[in-house]
Amino acid sequence: MKKIIVYIFLIFITILCLAPFFWMVSASLMVSGQANTFPPRFFPDKITFAQYQNLFSRLNVMNYFLNSLIVSFSITVLSLFVNSMAGFAFAKYRFTGKKKLFKLLLSFMIIPSQVTMLPLFLMLKYMGLINTYLAVIIPGIASISGIFLIRQYLLAVPDSLIEAAKIDGASDFQIYYSIILPLAKPILITLAIFTFMTAWNDFLWPLIAMTSDSMYTLPVALANLMGEHSLDTELMMAGSVFTILPVLLFFLLLQKYYIKGIMMGAIKE
Repeated sequence: MKKIIVYIFLIFITILCLAPFFWMVSASLMVSGQANTFPPRFFPDKITFAQYQNLFSRLNVMNYFLNSLIVSFSITVLSLFVNSMAGFAFAKYRFTGKKKLFKLLLSFMIIPSQVTMLPLFLMLKYMGLINTYLAVIIPGIASISGIFLIRQYLLAVPDSLIEAAKIDGASDFQIYYSIILPLAKPILITLAIFTFMTAWNDFLWPLIAMTSDSMYTLPVALANLMGEHSLDTELMMAGSVFTILPVLLFFLLLQKYYIKGIMMGAIKE
Protein backbone atom coordinates (compact mmCIF):
# COMPACT_ATOMS: atom_id res chain seq x y z
CA MET A 1 0.00 0.00 0.00
CA LYS A 2 2.86 2.38 0.80
CA LYS A 3 4.42 1.78 -2.62
CA ILE A 4 1.09 2.38 -4.33
CA ILE A 5 0.66 5.70 -2.49
CA VAL A 6 4.21 6.75 -3.36
CA TYR A 7 3.72 5.90 -7.05
CA ILE A 8 0.41 7.77 -7.17
CA PHE A 9 2.05 10.82 -5.58
CA LEU A 10 5.01 10.70 -8.01
CA ILE A 11 2.70 10.32 -11.02
CA PHE A 12 0.66 13.31 -9.81
CA ILE A 13 3.79 15.46 -9.40
CA THR A 14 5.05 14.36 -12.82
CA ILE A 15 1.76 15.36 -14.46
CA LEU A 16 1.89 18.76 -12.76
CA CYS A 17 5.45 19.32 -14.02
CA LEU A 18 4.78 18.15 -17.58
CA ALA A 19 1.37 19.80 -18.06
CA PRO A 20 2.77 23.28 -18.95
CA PHE A 21 5.20 21.76 -21.47
CA PHE A 22 2.47 19.63 -23.02
CA TRP A 23 0.18 22.67 -23.34
CA MET A 24 3.04 24.69 -24.85
CA VAL A 25 3.61 22.13 -27.59
CA SER A 26 -0.11 21.69 -28.16
CA ALA A 27 -0.74 25.44 -28.36
CA SER A 28 2.05 25.84 -30.90
CA LEU A 29 0.10 23.50 -33.20
CA MET A 30 -3.20 25.41 -32.89
CA VAL A 31 -4.65 28.00 -35.25
CA SER A 32 -4.48 31.63 -34.11
CA GLY A 33 -6.85 32.46 -31.25
CA GLN A 34 -7.59 28.90 -30.15
CA ALA A 35 -5.08 28.93 -27.26
CA ASN A 36 -6.67 32.01 -25.63
CA THR A 37 -9.84 30.23 -24.52
CA PHE A 38 -10.70 29.44 -20.90
CA PRO A 39 -10.39 26.80 -19.64
CA PRO A 40 -7.26 26.18 -21.72
CA ARG A 41 -7.41 23.52 -24.40
CA PHE A 42 -4.82 20.77 -24.23
CA PHE A 43 -5.53 19.41 -27.71
CA PRO A 44 -5.84 21.40 -30.94
CA ASP A 45 -8.99 21.04 -33.01
CA LYS A 46 -6.81 20.91 -36.09
CA ILE A 47 -3.05 20.47 -36.11
CA THR A 48 -1.27 23.14 -38.10
CA PHE A 49 2.39 24.12 -38.49
CA ALA A 50 1.57 27.66 -39.62
CA GLN A 51 3.05 29.17 -36.45
CA TYR A 52 6.42 27.54 -37.13
CA GLN A 53 6.30 28.74 -40.72
CA ASN A 54 5.71 32.27 -39.44
CA LEU A 55 8.75 31.97 -37.17
CA PHE A 56 11.02 31.31 -40.14
CA SER A 57 9.34 33.51 -42.75
CA ARG A 58 8.36 36.62 -40.76
CA LEU A 59 10.67 36.71 -37.76
CA ASN A 60 14.03 35.46 -39.14
CA VAL A 61 14.35 33.05 -36.22
CA MET A 62 17.24 31.15 -37.84
CA ASN A 63 19.51 34.16 -37.37
CA TYR A 64 18.77 34.15 -33.63
CA PHE A 65 19.24 30.39 -33.53
CA LEU A 66 22.70 30.69 -35.10
CA ASN A 67 23.63 33.44 -32.64
CA SER A 68 22.65 31.21 -29.70
CA LEU A 69 24.47 28.24 -31.21
CA ILE A 70 27.70 30.17 -31.80
CA VAL A 71 27.69 31.69 -28.32
CA SER A 72 26.71 28.51 -26.46
CA PHE A 73 29.11 26.24 -28.35
CA SER A 74 32.04 28.65 -27.96
CA ILE A 75 31.42 29.12 -24.23
CA THR A 76 31.12 25.35 -23.70
CA VAL A 77 34.34 24.45 -25.52
CA LEU A 78 36.44 27.24 -24.03
CA SER A 79 35.11 26.76 -20.50
CA LEU A 80 35.88 23.03 -20.58
CA PHE A 81 39.47 23.81 -21.55
CA VAL A 82 40.01 26.58 -18.97
CA ASN A 83 38.08 24.99 -16.09
CA SER A 84 39.69 21.58 -16.56
CA MET A 85 43.20 23.05 -16.42
CA ALA A 86 42.37 25.12 -13.33
CA GLY A 87 40.66 22.16 -11.64
CA PHE A 88 43.66 19.96 -12.44
CA ALA A 89 46.03 22.49 -10.90
CA PHE A 90 43.97 22.83 -7.72
CA ALA A 91 43.63 19.06 -7.38
CA LYS A 92 47.13 17.79 -8.16
CA TYR A 93 49.66 20.60 -7.96
CA ARG A 94 51.34 21.92 -4.84
CA PHE A 95 51.99 25.62 -4.60
CA THR A 96 52.05 28.24 -1.87
CA GLY A 97 48.62 29.45 -0.78
CA LYS A 98 46.70 26.87 -2.80
CA LYS A 99 44.08 26.17 -0.12
CA LYS A 100 43.63 29.83 0.73
CA LEU A 101 43.29 30.74 -2.93
CA PHE A 102 40.73 27.99 -3.48
CA LYS A 103 38.70 29.09 -0.44
CA LEU A 104 38.83 32.67 -1.69
CA LEU A 105 37.60 31.49 -5.07
CA LEU A 106 34.69 29.62 -3.48
CA SER A 107 33.78 32.66 -1.38
CA PHE A 108 33.02 34.62 -4.54
CA MET A 109 30.19 32.18 -5.31
CA ILE A 110 28.01 34.00 -2.77
CA ILE A 111 28.22 37.25 -4.76
CA PRO A 112 25.19 37.64 -7.07
CA SER A 113 26.13 37.82 -10.74
CA GLN A 114 24.00 40.96 -11.14
CA VAL A 115 26.45 42.85 -8.90
CA THR A 116 29.32 42.33 -11.34
CA MET A 117 27.36 43.14 -14.50
CA LEU A 118 27.99 46.89 -14.44
CA PRO A 119 31.81 46.74 -14.01
CA LEU A 120 31.93 43.87 -16.50
CA PHE A 121 29.94 45.90 -19.03
CA LEU A 122 32.20 48.92 -18.59
CA MET A 123 35.34 46.80 -19.00
CA LEU A 124 34.03 45.26 -22.22
CA LYS A 125 32.92 48.68 -23.44
CA TYR A 126 36.44 50.10 -22.99
CA MET A 127 37.75 47.09 -24.92
CA GLY A 128 35.30 47.79 -27.75
CA LEU A 129 33.62 44.39 -27.49
CA ILE A 130 30.01 45.42 -26.80
CA ASN A 131 27.55 44.09 -29.39
CA THR A 132 29.94 41.31 -30.43
CA TYR A 133 29.96 37.59 -29.74
CA LEU A 134 33.02 38.04 -27.52
CA ALA A 135 31.02 40.25 -25.14
CA VAL A 136 28.93 37.21 -24.23
CA ILE A 137 31.58 34.51 -24.66
CA ILE A 138 34.41 35.99 -22.54
CA PRO A 139 32.47 36.25 -19.22
CA GLY A 140 31.39 32.62 -19.56
CA ILE A 141 34.79 31.08 -20.24
CA ALA A 142 35.69 30.40 -16.59
CA SER A 143 33.28 29.51 -13.80
CA ILE A 144 33.92 28.83 -10.12
CA SER A 145 31.42 25.97 -10.07
CA GLY A 146 33.13 24.35 -13.07
CA ILE A 147 36.56 24.54 -11.42
CA PHE A 148 35.09 23.13 -8.21
CA LEU A 149 33.39 20.18 -9.96
CA ILE A 150 36.51 19.15 -11.87
CA ARG A 151 38.77 19.64 -8.88
CA GLN A 152 36.57 17.44 -6.69
CA TYR A 153 36.46 14.76 -9.37
CA LEU A 154 40.22 14.74 -9.96
CA LEU A 155 40.96 14.31 -6.26
CA ALA A 156 40.04 10.64 -6.76
CA VAL A 157 42.69 10.17 -9.48
CA PRO A 158 45.73 8.39 -7.96
CA ASP A 159 48.83 10.56 -7.71
CA SER A 160 50.88 7.53 -8.73
CA LEU A 161 49.61 7.87 -12.31
CA ILE A 162 50.95 11.40 -12.57
CA GLU A 163 54.24 10.51 -10.88
CA ALA A 164 54.75 7.56 -13.23
CA ALA A 165 54.12 9.81 -16.23
CA LYS A 166 56.66 12.33 -14.95
CA ILE A 167 59.26 9.57 -14.48
CA ASP A 168 58.65 8.58 -18.13
CA GLY A 169 59.44 12.15 -19.15
CA ALA A 170 55.92 13.44 -19.82
CA SER A 171 55.43 17.19 -19.68
CA ASP A 172 52.67 18.86 -17.67
CA PHE A 173 50.55 19.39 -20.76
CA GLN A 174 51.08 15.78 -21.89
CA ILE A 175 49.89 14.57 -18.49
CA TYR A 176 46.86 16.86 -18.75
CA TYR A 177 46.02 15.82 -22.31
CA SER A 178 46.85 12.10 -22.22
CA ILE A 179 45.89 11.13 -18.66
CA ILE A 180 43.65 13.70 -17.02
CA LEU A 181 41.25 14.44 -19.88
CA PRO A 182 40.41 10.76 -20.65
CA LEU A 183 39.88 10.00 -16.95
CA ALA A 184 37.76 13.11 -16.47
CA LYS A 185 35.44 12.41 -19.41
CA PRO A 186 32.27 11.84 -17.30
CA ILE A 187 32.64 15.07 -15.33
CA LEU A 188 33.63 17.01 -18.47
CA ILE A 189 30.43 15.89 -20.20
CA THR A 190 28.45 16.81 -17.09
CA LEU A 191 30.03 20.26 -17.05
CA ALA A 192 29.44 20.60 -20.80
CA ILE A 193 25.71 19.98 -20.27
CA PHE A 194 25.55 22.50 -17.43
CA THR A 195 27.50 25.10 -19.37
CA PHE A 196 25.63 24.68 -22.65
CA MET A 197 22.23 24.83 -20.96
CA THR A 198 23.21 27.91 -18.96
CA ALA A 199 24.62 29.71 -21.99
CA TRP A 200 21.68 28.76 -24.20
CA ASN A 201 19.05 29.88 -21.67
CA ASP A 202 20.86 33.03 -20.54
CA PHE A 203 18.70 36.10 -21.06
CA LEU A 204 19.90 39.04 -18.98
CA TRP A 205 23.55 39.31 -20.00
CA PRO A 206 22.99 38.91 -23.80
CA LEU A 207 20.24 41.53 -23.49
CA ILE A 208 22.75 43.94 -21.90
CA ALA A 209 25.77 43.10 -24.08
CA MET A 210 23.96 42.98 -27.44
CA THR A 211 22.59 46.31 -28.65
CA SER A 212 21.44 45.44 -32.16
CA ASP A 213 18.53 43.19 -33.06
CA SER A 214 20.60 41.07 -35.46
CA MET A 215 22.92 39.97 -32.60
CA TYR A 216 20.18 38.81 -30.22
CA THR A 217 20.12 35.23 -28.98
CA LEU A 218 16.95 33.13 -28.99
CA PRO A 219 15.77 33.93 -25.41
CA VAL A 220 16.16 37.67 -26.02
CA ALA A 221 14.43 37.43 -29.40
CA LEU A 222 11.62 35.42 -27.81
CA ALA A 223 11.11 38.15 -25.19
CA ASN A 224 10.82 40.70 -28.00
CA LEU A 225 8.37 38.39 -29.71
CA MET A 226 6.20 38.45 -26.58
CA GLY A 227 6.20 42.23 -26.68
CA GLU A 228 5.37 42.57 -30.36
CA HIS A 229 2.87 39.70 -30.58
CA SER A 230 1.44 39.62 -27.07
CA LEU A 231 -1.96 38.47 -28.31
CA ASP A 232 -0.58 35.79 -30.63
CA THR A 233 -0.18 33.07 -28.00
CA GLU A 234 0.26 30.29 -30.55
CA LEU A 235 3.19 32.05 -32.22
CA MET A 236 4.87 32.67 -28.85
CA MET A 237 4.44 29.01 -27.89
CA ALA A 238 5.99 27.95 -31.18
CA GLY A 239 8.95 30.19 -30.41
CA SER A 240 9.23 28.66 -26.93
CA VAL A 241 9.23 25.12 -28.34
CA PHE A 242 11.89 26.06 -30.88
CA THR A 243 14.00 27.59 -28.11
CA ILE A 244 13.97 24.65 -25.68
CA LEU A 245 14.11 21.82 -28.24
CA PRO A 246 17.89 21.95 -28.99
CA VAL A 247 18.95 22.01 -25.35
CA LEU A 248 16.44 19.28 -24.47
CA LEU A 249 17.82 17.01 -27.20
CA PHE A 250 21.37 17.81 -26.10
CA PHE A 251 20.55 16.75 -22.54
CA LEU A 252 18.73 13.56 -23.57
CA LEU A 253 21.66 12.45 -25.73
CA LEU A 254 24.18 12.89 -22.91
CA GLN A 255 22.08 12.15 -19.83
CA LYS A 256 23.79 8.85 -19.02
CA TYR A 257 27.18 10.59 -18.90
CA TYR A 258 25.62 13.40 -16.86
CA ILE A 259 24.33 10.98 -14.20
CA LYS A 260 27.65 9.10 -14.15
CA GLY A 261 29.59 12.32 -13.74
CA ILE A 262 27.41 13.53 -10.89
CA MET A 263 27.71 10.22 -9.03
CA MET A 264 31.46 9.84 -9.52
CA GLY A 265 32.17 13.50 -8.81
CA ALA A 266 30.45 13.42 -5.43
CA ILE A 267 33.60 12.78 -3.38
CA LYS A 268 35.09 14.46 -0.38
CA GLU A 269 38.65 15.51 0.14
